[in-house]
Amino acid sequence: MRMFLLLQDVADIEKKMEAAPDSAYEIGVVIGTYLPLVVLVLVAYAFYYYSKKRTQD
Repeated sequence: MRMFLLLQDVADIEKKMEAAPDSAYEIGVVIGTYLPLVVLVLVAYAFYYYSKKRTQD
């Protein structure tokens, strides 16, 4: 089920890219797609780093 949602999301991104009026819109779609993932990874790393540092002290 999760793989289906991922594939569906990729197809949606491809549709948006094809219908994009110019390259600036394409860049916005890419940033809007990957930015939440990057932020989530950074928050997870911050929690990991804080937890690791706390257990060492």
